[in-house]
Amino acid sequence: MAATGHRAEDFGSFVHTAPELVVQPRMGFSSPARMRHGLLATRDADATTVGTLTLDSYTRTGDEAAARRAVDEGVDLNGYPLVTHGAVTTRRMLEGVAAPDFPVQVRHGSPAPQAIVTALARSGLHATEGGPVSYCLPYSRTPLVESVRNWEEACRRLAAAGRPGQRPHLESFGGCMMGQLCPPALLVALSLLECLFFVRHGLTSVSLSYAQQTDEAQDEEAVRALRGLAAELLPGIDWHVVVYTYMGVYPRTPSGARALQDRAVRLAVRTGAERLIVKTAAEAHRIPTVAQNVAALESSARTARLTRPRPVGRDTRDSEVYVQARALVEAVLCLSDDPGAALVEAFARGWLDVPYCLHPDNAGRAASFIDERGRLAWSSIGAMPLGHVVTPRPAAALTSSGLLEALHHVETRLDLGQFAGAGA
Repeated sequence: MAATGHRAEDFGSFVHTAPELVVQPRMGFSSPARMRHGLLATRDADATTVGTLTLDSYTRTGDEAAARRAVDEGVDLNGYPLVTHGAVTTRRMLEGVAAPDFPVQVRHGSPAPQAIVTALARSGLHATEGGPVSYCLPYSRTPLVESVRNWEEACRRLAAAGRPGQRPHLESFGGCMMGQLCPPALLVALSLLECLFFVRHGLTSVSLSYAQQTDEAQDEEAVRALRGLAAELLPGIDWHVVVYTYMGVYPRTPSGARALQDRAVRLAVRTGAERLIVKTAAEAHRIPTVAQNVAALESSARTARLTRPRPVGRDTRDSEVYVQARALVEAVLCLSDDPGAALVEAFARGWLDVPYCLHPDNAGRAASFIDERGRLAWSSIGAMPLGHVVTPRPAAALTSSGLLEALHHVETRLDLGQFAGAGA
């Protein structure tokens, strides 16, 4: 059972009212028995936890025939085939596991999640994550306008699945675009815009994501900007912030991996984020075992208990990340009263443009680099409406070798102990 014995009516309420940082693994197994074992181990960890049901690639891409063949033939998949197993099997797997003191979230990666949402609701689950942009551009070549339509329907289905004491919850993956090298202001803006999209289509409980990047101070600025803008733009909505441990090339040494995880924990606690997606020391080498996940959850909980929130030193609205993110959000929302239509039009105009993203609907004119302070900055803003608040540095544009070095920036420095506080 979660270390605090904390209980609440639904996923959002559980996280929002937890007395300490909620930690969550990335976990998915194709066998119901193994999935149940992983969830029980997560629940019983010495930490305040929520469970994760990560789906397999076939289910994410809608290839139900391939998922069915794999299940019938006993092939081990890279996640839980929720749609294929069906509601009866999944309810049996979750019986005595999912509860008010241990909510479970479904994580997938699909630009067409309607069947997934229907399956999770029939299985008695009410929390998932994704978004029309964040589950389209990095993972597929699905046209953005099609992904938006799919997610509109998925939001309506999820919202309709609510019942007294069980409010559906949807987390934006927008703060994690491409995993790395995306300047924080764009991550903040995309997470906010997706949550506004969710609310438009019936959700009243949402979470905003932010993935740890290259610089601790910039990350703190970003999470504070995200919280400040959410407070302004989501009145009357139950929301919280989830921080993701670094999603780029991971340190290969145990000391480097531990240092990076500790930095993520400190980021979450210092900025008031309520939930943290944890990684393990095995990330650079293999899919982690259940035991390795539990060890990472418990280590993160111990670090969180030793970390104090950091008071805001100045008005969050003066920060570089806040100003840029606000400019992007305001510009996009001016395009249409419908957040989905606004997102499609913004990408068509290049007003939203994700660096190094090769999706056909992404303009590909924006580019970033890691500056001399270790912060992510713009070398080109393309057509994004940031010219009044950003001075890009074209001379800093990355070459192919520079891009490779930037992708390994965090891994290399933490493995060598070169970041301030590494290993602390």
